Amino acid sequence: MRVLVAMSGGVDSSSAAAVLKERGHDVIGVTMRIGFPAVDDSKKVAEALGIEHFVLDNSELFDREVVGNFVSEYSSGRTPNPCVRCNRAVKFASLVKEAERLSADLISTGHFARVSKSGGSFRLLKGADRKKDQSYMLYSLGQDVLSKCVFPNGDLTKEEVREIAKRSGLPVHAKKESQEICFIPDDDYGRFLEKARGVKAGPGPIIGPDGSVIGRHRGLIHYTVGQRKGLGISNAEPLYVTALDIERNAVIIGTREDALGTELEASGMRYVSGAAPAKKFEAGAKIRYNADEADALVEPLMGSRARVTFGTPQHAITPGQSVVLYDGEAVIGGGIIDRKLK
Repeated sequence: MRVLVAMSGGVDSSSAAAVLKERGHDVIGVTMRIGFPAVDDSKKVAEALGIEHFVLDNSELFDREVVGNFVSEYSSGRTPNPCVRCNRAVKFASLVKEAERLSADLISTGHFARVSKSGGSFRLLKGADRKKDQSYMLYSLGQDVLSKCVFPNGDLTKEEVREIAKRSGLPVHAKKESQEICFIPDDDYGRFLEKARGVKAGPGPIIGPDGSVIGRHRGLIHYTVGQRKGLGISNAEPLYVTALDIERNAVIIGTREDALGTELEASGMRYVSGAAPAKKFEAGAKIRYNADEADALVEPLMGSRARVTFGTPQHAITPGQSVVLYDGEAVIGGGIIDRKLK
């Protein structure tokens, strides 16, 4: 088959391209200009594999859909996950479009996730390497996209991916992976928002557990729910950010118990099957990418919303992050956390 592979210049996507070529597919590599892609590394990998490669300029789309949303959300006291949004609004949407243009049968990325077909529909499954599983980042992909997806890394461990890259003679086989957001390489979100995007973030009060002002913050964009370090507050018991109050320009802090929650409301719910369940259902739920999965009861609401109630308290339910729902290995769907209810 003819497969279009998104190549970022990292070892994961490079190995995916190598595996697909080994399987006998006609592989085309594409590097999107979004954030700070390693275009030169991608070209070197394509040359080493002997595959066609081109660069797609998605910088305007990325700036509008991902960076613009990131700025808007942070300015509203929320903490978005730009990778989740990029996958849906930019990366996979562009891959599908380019695949049609190039008459490619399938699209592929280096994500650690799997796709299976069951009874005429497609399921999104966790990656076999639980330490690298990226199904959380892909929950918004629907049947139209999943039907075209192949994820060669889904059944592999990270070590196996590196070994494939080394065996294939790829120059990126030992390349370190970045943990930062691609358009903020120094990981300083606050500075990016202030300096690069001109967000005005004035100082304000830090309000303690008893409702009194116990300090001053340097701008809400420098804080997120669940944050413990960098508060500048001395206290015998550890304190955490429990909320950001836009109206009062205040950072609300409390004890670890104050930072726990058992119920949230989410909006923009998307379900892999394409249809929202008609009634309440039980699921495993994650409130951020690196959170542990927890048992929950999910109640679909009107307007693509849902109420998620956990059996055990969760730390730092954060508006702007995604809550992703699982049925064992399979992703059910997910949405954006709007608020903690309890």
